[in-house]
Amino acid sequence: MIRIPSPRTKRRARIEIIPLIDIMFFLLATFMIVSVAMIKNRGIPVNLPQAGTGAAEERAEFTSVTVNKDGDYYFNKERVSFAELEQRLLELKSSSAEPRVFLNGDESASVQSFISALDAIRKAGIVKLAIETKPLPAPKN
Repeated sequence: MIRIPSPRTKRRARIEIIPLIDIMFFLLATFMIVSVAMIKNRGIPVNLPQAGTGAAEERAEFTSVTVNKDGDYYFNKERVSFAELEQRLLELKSSSAEPRVFLNGDESASVQSFISALDAIRKAGIVKLAIETKPLPAPKN
């Protein structure tokens, strides 16, 4: 009797996992970069002071007030005088029922400039206020 070779190969199909892992890491890295880029930063970059008791706050619909190291005031990245800052805070309070303000202060800014901004926010009647800080570095063991 004559043997007729089978059209099927003897090798079994297998799933290559290495390319799958590469694709998964690429997607993970892409989503991480995109999610970081989606965070809205309305304040100007300043060197924030460190605090050990800081907690993350929700950043939906907020206004940023910034005091830089020279004592200049910024309202959502726009430089304003102190009188303009007070006026804009009053307008914000009248246009929104519960405005949220994030107060940024450079660690080298004078305490008086920072307290003046805080006082202007309170005078405007805004009660939802967060002071932005950066966390303390982890202790080395």
